[in-house]
Amino acid sequence: MIPRSGETTEFSHISKTAITRRQCVINGIALSATAFLMGSTTLSSAVARTPSNSNFLKFKSVPANTSDDVSVPEGFNWHVVASWGDPLWSKGESFNHQTRGTAESQALAFGDNNDGMEFFTRDGRNILAVNNEYTNLSIMYGNRQSNFPETLDDIAKGKMAVDVTIMEITEKNGNWSIVKDSHYNRRVTPETHMQMTGPAVGHELVQTSDDLKGANPIGTWHNCGSGRTPWGTYLTCEENFNRYFSSSDPKYKITAPMQRYSIKTEDRGFGWKQLDERFDISKHPHEPNRFGYIVEIDPFDPSSVPRKHSALGRLKHENAAVVLNQTNHVVVYMGDDERGEFIYRFISNRTYDPNSDNSALLANGQLYVAKFYDNMRGKWIELTPESTGMASQAEICIHTRQAGSAVQATTMDRPEWIAINPTSTDVYCCLTNNKNRGKKPNAGGDETPINGPNPRLENKYGQIIRWNPDNQDHTGSEFTWDLFAIAGNPIVHSGLNAGSDNINEGNLFNSPDGLAFDSIGQVWIQTDGNYSNRGDYTGMGNNQMLVADISSGELKRFLVGPRECEVTGITWSSDKKTLFVNIQHPGEKGHSNFPEGGESVPRSSIVGIKRDDEQAIG
Repeated sequence: MIPRSGETTEFSHISKTAITRRQCVINGIALSATAFLMGSTTLSSAVARTPSNSNFLKFKSVPANTSDDVSVPEGFNWHVVASWGDPLWSKGESFNHQTRGTAESQALAFGDNNDGMEFFTRDGRNILAVNNEYTNLSIMYGNRQSNFPETLDDIAKGKMAVDVTIMEITEKNGNWSIVKDSHYNRRVTPETHMQMTGPAVGHELVQTSDDLKGANPIGTWHNCGSGRTPWGTYLTCEENFNRYFSSSDPKYKITAPMQRYSIKTEDRGFGWKQLDERFDISKHPHEPNRFGYIVEIDPFDPSSVPRKHSALGRLKHENAAVVLNQTNHVVVYMGDDERGEFIYRFISNRTYDPNSDNSALLANGQLYVAKFYDNMRGKWIELTPESTGMASQAEICIHTRQAGSAVQATTMDRPEWIAINPTSTDVYCCLTNNKNRGKKPNAGGDETPINGPNPRLENKYGQIIRWNPDNQDHTGSEFTWDLFAIAGNPIVHSGLNAGSDNINEGNLFNSPDGLAFDSIGQVWIQTDGNYSNRGDYTGMGNNQMLVADISSGELKRFLVGPRECEVTGITWSSDKKTLFVNIQHPGEKGHSNFPEGGESVPRSSIVGIKRDDEQAIG
């Protein structure tokens, strides 16, 4: 997909040139320039967009709005499954709107700001594994005059709210709810002992005074998106781990590697070093190197030790999109959610065997970073000591951003969720926005010029890129790419900032973030952007969720969230009759009382969406 016709840009020139060079005859199907300009599927599959034949896409699109509620189409309904502070065990307390809980009550309850999640089922038991990404200080401590933690218990409460919640849920009378006291209920917290795997194990950069072997980090937090493995485990992705470290010595000099991961000396309001000295970088400078990984958790074994897989690299992981190639090698696509950072791929050394132990598959493999060319081609660059000039594979897995810079990977507009089409080999990625595009380098000094996949200066709306591996092989070294959608606003702009041709007044959105395919190959897009409904964002309303038919490029708004929320986290029940979606940080600026209304405290929540006729959703 390229910008609306009539605009002359460097990007449109690049796109048209690419079409001229290669007549796009692939798999025996010719893709003409006209078809491409109308919006094709990935060039490798070479299927021009056709009118939608999806029954599901015939729902009536939800209008943009600014109500403090969840809006879904006619013929659908929704209910709250769980909210921040809901107890997982009978000994826990119901959420207290006056105190907003204590450290003890929070340790026994569903965490805050739920993000990525996955649904698992076995022997009739249904498990939701959910990331609780972070806390809004003004909401969590809204009972304090300062809106900050004022006691050690306050600090501990916040710490116990950012982790992973694993809980059994059950359906009764069409609504899902938590099974209290289930054997499977578990909180994986900043205090949970873990095992590190892969090249980084034992390296001096991950050794601490409490872990001289560099093999057993403690805790996980600020985890964003998620993934799941073919063998039934949960992947939780450490993102903004840096925010919780600070220094008791204000003169402590931040090193260049720390700067690349945004480690700072000042406390950002969380106060964790007051509870645990390991969060003091002046005393424990290697502790941050033990975070920024993908963590694997067995949702059906509460006694299992979570594993941090260093072979998948250390970065601000958004999510983990997992697929098996034709030879059953495990491939994991990953985005680094920072302005001007990179897209990565991991390939396992061993192959998946459904009849064997697959627990080590993510511990050993090859890490790659993506290079996108303006001729609509791209390649994966293997990150090795030889290609990067770095001392060892361990160092690459700890300082992964520096490795990407060393091989001149393409700086991207904040790579967020990645999703793989189950009906093809197409891979999609949300590039949410980037105010620094064309204006400022990334944290490593890499320039961020306007280019093919990132075509706009100071990108305020975002776009969705997709690629297809050559020969439909996810382990191949090269691929073809295009842009599925360029978000924009044709109400207030013409040209590139109006968006691509599949954007219109009825489906306006900005900052695509969450992304998932359903079982029939429709892609669901969730947003975390500007909800002012003014200026550049006129007509967009609250954050939302859309569904797209990839054959036609048609985009329709399916859900609008309450005020000041992010719509994120998406998964389905095993029968596909319930769509679970996360409503994160409603009222982050003080203007929501979702989900209970009145004068209640706004609470991040999971909602379950069903059809009135009880048929499958996607």
